[in-house]
Amino acid sequence: MVSSEATTVAQYLKELPEDRREAIAAVREVILENLPDGCVETMAWGMISYDIPLEVSGPTYNKKPLMYAALASQKNHMAVYLSGIYSDPELLEWFTDAYKNTGKKMDVGKSCVRFKKLENLPLELVGQAIGQMTVEDFLEQHRAARG
Repeated sequence: MVSSEATTVAQYLKELPEDRREAIAAVREVILENLPDGCVETMAWGMISYDIPLEVSGPTYNKKPLMYAALASQKNHMAVYLSGIYSDPELLEWFTDAYKNTGKKMDVGKSCVRFKKLENLPLELVGQAIGQMTVEDFLEQHRAARG
């Protein structure tokens, strides 16, 4: 599944094969436990998205809420998207160093951490990364980047 047509998280999870459903559900639980106040769970871009609503962020260039994080089952892997660490070089360095210290193989893209099995993902670190930035800090970084 590269992009889902699901309109609810429950529907999205139901579409997944059992092994992926269990892995995505476990990562989702960690995200929800650590998600900063002001973010909401939605379905966007064909995946589970953790957004900052327009009522909080103000207008955006594409008139859509800002994605703080996301979670998806892709064709060849699963991925957790951590927008916060990729907008802050210090947080990215912290995350990279901490990931390496877990002993798990790091497989990252521009804004995602890919994993094929749940045991390959350092869940505690993902939770820490989700909680590293407040919504206010994320918005400040976003505004600075947009000029």
